[in-house]
Amino acid sequence: MKRKPTHSLVLAPPPDFSRFAGDPDFVLSLARGLKVIEAFEGRTGGVTPSQIATLTGFSRAAVRRLLVTLEGLGYAHTDGRSYTLSTGVLKLGFSYLSSTSLTSLAQSLLERMIDDIHESISVSVLDGDEIVYVARASTQRVMSIALSIGSRLPAYCTSMGRVLLGTLPDEELIAYLNRANLKANTPKTLTDKALLRDIIRQAAAAGYSLTDEELELGLRSVAVPIRARNGQVVAAMNVGVPAARISNADLLEKFLPKLRHYAQQLGDVLS
Repeated sequence: MKRKPTHSLVLAPPPDFSRFAGDPDFVLSLARGLKVIEAFEGRTGGVTPSQIATLTGFSRAAVRRLLVTLEGLGYAHTDGRSYTLSTGVLKLGFSYLSSTSLTSLAQSLLERMIDDIHESISVSVLDGDEIVYVARASTQRVMSIALSIGSRLPAYCTSMGRVLLGTLPDEELIAYLNRANLKANTPKTLTDKALLRDIIRQAAAAGYSLTDEELELGLRSVAVPIRARNGQVVAAMNVGVPAARISNADLLEKFLPKLRHYAQQLGDVLS
């Protein structure tokens, strides 16, 4: 009986750590270990050392040593052939969540906001080319995928992503648009780089961003920045609503003022 083919893997070039060359404080082995952990993303059935070598561009010998180390530390386990991450990896995420006042303060506020807004509310930060949810309160499921703390979404087609991208200097925004995978998630998704740049800048000037079924059909969202007391934008807050029930006009008239009010409340207690 022939073995069913597994997911096709494309050989990845080794990560470019050249900018750290000569830096005595840069720990190359730690950087490689983190890249190995990232290689497990989306692969629930386990990954073999050779597959991880293909995904990362590292040698099989280096991958084997890194996996043995992760297993020894409780971050991975193996059945003798393939590896899977263990729940020990969650400690890395919890370390971030427990060390930031933003997460705990935002979650507490969002749970109170639900009684006023009665729609799904989220707070996220920008991490590379994606937004990461750090707090969320939901009254109903408005997307086909379940969102929770730690969920990641592309920045270019989300209301919170555009708010956060609007804080970038122009050269960094252009670099982001040039490297991002601007795919059309729906027929309404904007993928033109020049148009996106203009819309992101307009959102920054207006102090809010509205997306209309660009991430997923049936979903509208409006987001505002969260500014700490020093004026720095530290996160974004949004309200997501079903497009069939709430129009863009209603989203701006009924929800935007409340969103700004609560974002300011949260920002006022952040240093």
